[in-house]
Amino acid sequence: MADTTSDDERGETWDTFRELVNMSPSALEEWLETDTSQAAGQHTDGGESTGHASGRRIVEILRKDKGDLSDSDYAHMRKVNGYIRRHLAQRPSGDVRDTRWRHSLMNWGHDPLAGG
Repeated sequence: MADTTSDDERGETWDTFRELVNMSPSALEEWLETDTSQAAGQHTDGGESTGHASGRRIVEILRKDKGDLSDSDYAHMRKVNGYIRRHLAQRPSGDVRDTRWRHSLMNWGHDPLAGG
């Protein structure tokens, strides 16, 4: 069997992802349509930013049944978990409501101003 990820690791990845990704698929999709979302993050060759592309993938993952998630989905979830944790540790001081820091996090499915 090619998958070397244990069920425990998958469970931990899923739990962390569901904790850190606090935007619903529809809210994330709406956000990704905004100019602010599309301007945030690092862009390669003038195209879509890494975070924006990740956001679209996150919407797909959130809309799947847990049992239908692939190895690739779990790999992306681990990437998302790591990004959100690292980015949260870099929170700027003051009001973050309209900052690139928050906008970038939201592209990855996490709104730091959301309750919970």
